[in-house]
Amino acid sequence: MTTSSDAAAFPAAVVDVHPGSDALTTAAARRFVEVLVAAQAERGTASVVLTGGGTGIALLEKVRAEPGELDWSKLDIFWGDERFVPAGDPERNELQAHRALLDHVPVDPARVHTVATSDGEYPDPVEAAAEYATAIRAHFAASGGFDLHLLGMGPDGHINSLFPGHTDTVREEHEPAVAVTDSPKPPPVRVTMTYPAIRRSRHVVLVVSGTNKAGPVAAALGGADPLEVPAAGAHGTESTTWILDEDAAAALN
Repeated sequence: MTTSSDAAAFPAAVVDVHPGSDALTTAAARRFVEVLVAAQAERGTASVVLTGGGTGIALLEKVRAEPGELDWSKLDIFWGDERFVPAGDPERNELQAHRALLDHVPVDPARVHTVATSDGEYPDPVEAAAEYATAIRAHFAASGGFDLHLLGMGPDGHINSLFPGHTDTVREEHEPAVAVTDSPKPPPVRVTMTYPAIRRSRHVVLVVSGTNKAGPVAAALGGADPLEVPAAGAHGTESTTWILDEDAAAALN
């Protein structure tokens, strides 16, 4: 869990407000390309953690339309969380991301790091989470961290599958990915990255829209306890950016 002293170790968050959902996703897509192109220019490679949901998928569709100078063959792709359901289930964030973007760009399949399916090699979600954690650690050993971690936020303030009051996952300090077996949002079984993974990201970008998110946005930016508002614990080592529409920003001073 992030204390005020922990949060002070990260750069202050930047808030970027846009008039509607279309402008919001356009700005987020621009940030996506900007961060990853810069990382490739500096190190020859880059990595991104994708998010699902309507806004997250709309963002990917915008990237597909305007990918800029991004070299897809030199990009590692992860997901912040995944629904632990069978392969081909439309609930899979992976499947939605492929339809929106990844099936249309020349990614290297070996660099697309997915969570195991419930009908695959790791039918136990705890084992699936451990396997995913191993892949994350291997990436950290090779690169030092993620370049970009995209996050959506629910009306309860959750990010990835880190939910308010879920002490075991929100307070996890070591494992970069864990199983969730009692998600309040269906489906109940998931695998999620934790704060130890999020905080190994150079740039964290939260993309949030809607009036029902305004309260949690204000609380998170106001320093709320991450156990109550998990988005409050999301920080990047180089930058944290909240890209909001006017509705989501309505409760900010």
